[in-house]
Amino acid sequence: MRVPDPVTLSSGLVAEIEEDRWVPGAIQLLVDGTPQSHVNLRDPSEVFFEYVRRIAHAIDLFRTPGQPISALHLGGGAFTLPRYVEATRPGSRQQIVELESGLVELVREAAPLPQRASIRVRHGDAREVLGKLPQGMHGALDLVIVDIFAGSRTPAHVSSTEFYELIAPLLAPEGLVVVNTTDGAGQAFTRSQVATLASVFGTVAAVGEPQVLKGRRFGNVVLLAAAPAADSASRSPESIGELEWLPRLLAGGPHPARMLVGRELEEWLKGARAVTDSDAVPSPEPPAEVFGRG
Repeated sequence: MRVPDPVTLSSGLVAEIEEDRWVPGAIQLLVDGTPQSHVNLRDPSEVFFEYVRRIAHAIDLFRTPGQPISALHLGGGAFTLPRYVEATRPGSRQQIVELESGLVELVREAAPLPQRASIRVRHGDAREVLGKLPQGMHGALDLVIVDIFAGSRTPAHVSSTEFYELIAPLLAPEGLVVVNTTDGAGQAFTRSQVATLASVFGTVAAVGEPQVLKGRRFGNVVLLAAAPAADSASRSPESIGELEWLPRLLAGGPHPARMLVGRELEEWLKGARAVTDSDAVPSPEPPAEVFGRG
């Protein structure tokens, strides 16, 4: 495997690919020293990072196993999840939105996408691209994954009510929005993201390692938001967007794991409120020791 030279992105951050010394045929993408993606090129259905495994299990469960889906990935990284979807749901139609063209070229050189896969890459800021997507995509997407980072932080403009309101019209009935957040003590950013998603979509769940959810250490929390079912008008409010497959999500690991939904989530959210463009802030900077920089 030839590892391409590092590239300097438009942001001034440096992106580089390194081989995984422990997993033959696997690579890792780092941006400014922060691990962003891990890909097992020999078996793209095997994912490494814990939060990616949680997202992968949600992808497995929310539709009939093996059934092709339509998916939009906001944030490209090394295309770990698009590769996973193609490996586990062949024939899926996918689009990736990535701001950094240099990053896309670096990843494609080190790890080309499967030739027969229906995966299109759109270049540009995720929010700007959302506003320009063709009308034919409205109401057509089964899955939207939001995993946007500038270095180690999520920018403020992709965390607001106005941002998520651009996603909502794209979802098919009972479509799924998955958001990767990172946070630490108090979980203020993540809790505000849950409140923001709930204001747009209604049903939301948060999944993560218990100590992270308690705010005792910095880490990833995966947020799941459901679009209403097509027949929601004829169903009782209690039955809309219940995400009936959620109880099975924790069984797939990684462990330990905890899921907050319903009243437990409401209790966790006390004091949090939805954010708009006027008061949105970036996610917090991770402590230096998280990625061994201390």
